[in-house]
Amino acid sequence: MFEVGFFSPGTSNNRFLGVWYKATPDIVVWVANRQNPIIGLNGVLTLSKNGTLILSSAQGTTVWSSISSSRAASRPVLHLLDTGNLVVIENSMSIWQSFDYPANTRLPGMKMVDDPDSGFDKHLTSWKSPDDPSTGDFVYRIENHGLPQMIIAMGSQKICRTGPWNGMFFTGLPFIRGQNNLETETVFNNSRLVSLTDPPNVPFIRRSTMDSSGLFQRYIMNEQRDGWILLYSLPQDTCDKYGFCGPNSICKSYKTPMCECLRGFSPKSMKQWSGCTRVLPLDCTTEGEFLKIEEVKFPDPLSFQVNVSMTADDCRDECLKNCSCTAYADPYLSNESTGCLMWFGDLIDVKEFIGDVSTGPSIYIRLPAHVLEPDQKKRKGPTKMVYIASAASFGMLVLCLTFGGVILRMRRERQACKKKREELELPLFSLATMAAATNNFSNENLIGRGGFGPVYKGVLSEEQVIAVKRMSRNSGQGAKEFKNEVILMAKLQHRNLVRILGCCIEGEEKMLIYEYMHNKSLDYFIYDQSKSALLNWPKRFDIIMGIARGLLYLHHDSRLKIIHRDLKTSNILLDENLNAKISDFGLARMFEGDQTSASTKRVVGTYGYMAPEYVFDGKFSVQSDIFSLGVIILEIVGGKKNRGIKHPYQNLLEQAWLLWKEHRELELMDPSYNNSYIEWQVKRCVQVGLLCVQNEADERPLMPSVVLMLSTDGAVLAQPKKPGFFLHSSSNSSHKDASSGASDSRSGSISITEIEAR
Repeated sequence: MFEVGFFSPGTSNNRFLGVWYKATPDIVVWVANRQNPIIGLNGVLTLSKNGTLILSSAQGTTVWSSISSSRAASRPVLHLLDTGNLVVIENSMSIWQSFDYPANTRLPGMKMVDDPDSGFDKHLTSWKSPDDPSTGDFVYRIENHGLPQMIIAMGSQKICRTGPWNGMFFTGLPFIRGQNNLETETVFNNSRLVSLTDPPNVPFIRRSTMDSSGLFQRYIMNEQRDGWILLYSLPQDTCDKYGFCGPNSICKSYKTPMCECLRGFSPKSMKQWSGCTRVLPLDCTTEGEFLKIEEVKFPDPLSFQVNVSMTADDCRDECLKNCSCTAYADPYLSNESTGCLMWFGDLIDVKEFIGDVSTGPSIYIRLPAHVLEPDQKKRKGPTKMVYIASAASFGMLVLCLTFGGVILRMRRERQACKKKREELELPLFSLATMAAATNNFSNENLIGRGGFGPVYKGVLSEEQVIAVKRMSRNSGQGAKEFKNEVILMAKLQHRNLVRILGCCIEGEEKMLIYEYMHNKSLDYFIYDQSKSALLNWPKRFDIIMGIARGLLYLHHDSRLKIIHRDLKTSNILLDENLNAKISDFGLARMFEGDQTSASTKRVVGTYGYMAPEYVFDGKFSVQSDIFSLGVIILEIVGGKKNRGIKHPYQNLLEQAWLLWKEHRELELMDPSYNNSYIEWQVKRCVQVGLLCVQNEADERPLMPSVVLMLSTDGAVLAQPKKPGFFLHSSSNSSHKDASSGASDSRSGSISITEIEAR
């Protein structure tokens, strides 16, 4: 399953000793010398006689060593176990193991530890960047002050947290059928969670990673064992951001605004949301009442008390005795009905759970008695009371008849809204909210136009900027494409796909709400001489790899097999770090089971990116997407559009193929990155791009091979045949003959079907 050796991450030239998956070598799970790289290409790993591992540079300088065991060793042996654990053993006794020193990845069998009594602390620490495995800004760890939970932190700042351990699992994590309750091997000491282990004896391969961007991500390997499926990420949405709504409030990710005060509380400020405060203070001279709230993440236990032997009724009584007690709950899922958790002071980071998540018991919020029970006033005078009662009865009858219809209508509207939200599986935003966010769809907020309609920049809050795609009435895409994009995007989740936040459907208005991409789209940069200089070669190669990984996910690793059908540079968006994200799924189609292709009489897309079999015959498949990817790769390398290229070439594909045949592919490069290019990467991208745009669909590589070929220096590649739409004057062949294999001037090359890293 695993390999150990030297590697260089991303575009770095430094060398590290690491462990990675044999099937997916780009997934490195452990790094020895993450803080001290080897400069240059040569290093030496030595196992000393006493069992110490020593990593040296070519000059003999020690850059890393394992911590020596106190037990003397005479004949130590180094093993890489099939769990990914690198161990030094002697006589079947472990002297040292890499699992004791986690990096950014947690594997089955690896323990997370929080044990201050013994001084052990094992947690995940992110890489600094995809090119630098040194200690990054984010950690994923056990936080345990008597009620354990998992947190993501940046330094001393808490970024995100799960709900607390309820005796079986951490609440708030997505419920995935057949995948939950994996983290069940736990060790407690005096009610304190000391260690947590993901058991290795389950029928699927999995890993968890603390990403350099601050995301904790859970993966399982796909059935082909050549890629990974993302199960979930934390944070999942804005409401997962720690304390997003402030004290004494609840965050509801499907609503706008997302923040609401808990009952009995009101906003601190009407100008700017900063949390809530009690409408009336607690009165300890009266008994008070409790409001039951279900399916929420418990408030963060900042000031609390736990008693594992107290019953729920006793817990309620105990909370009433203490004027500082603001809420209580039974924190454990059990049949014994024992356990008391009480909070004191403000209630922080409460989130309403929606969808399939692992929930815990209910929580009871303490309120003054009269908040739940209206005050009853007495009136004097029997005659007056009769008339008042009669008038009141008649008035109540009128009010009931009047407001009954209003309430019934409101209930029907809520039910219809709920049904629509459940069907689309996305939060629904109101038209008024979208108008306010975009300054009433002003031209100043307009950031682009597409086949769907105009796209506006919007601001929901100080910390949340959005992009709003508003479907125009004369749009070529209709309700079918709108619903298609909503349903697909709600089910897809990957770092290289743009994230949808919700939609707006009111009357004839239809809008899609996406995360805002600060750097617009790829075409904004690569076709403009002044802006193209901002994309040096390492960044262009990162963008190519990002698009490839996103397409790999769509074709192979997602729960659905998705054919995008409209891949082009304007549909590749760039975030603030210029990371590529595929967007615009209005024309996408979902394949089921073993389906590999489909046909349509309505050919839609963008000329220059569409595959020949799609243009001429209406046939589309994963190979038609791969053709579009090849065009994009060549456009990124060349810095120019496929269509409209100057004489003597008819298009960019033709120019690239003819230059490649003459070993002049570097002449295709955009001069703007001439000082930063890596020769093998540029040549590899040109050749892979040409393999992707071959005329015959069956001759194009699939995405696992594309990703491997792009990322592996030394893999032997097949020789590309003439690309689609090859119109050079020396060729008078027909569309069908355009793919025929002409004699190849690049003698000595080897053509293979299966691409394999050496």
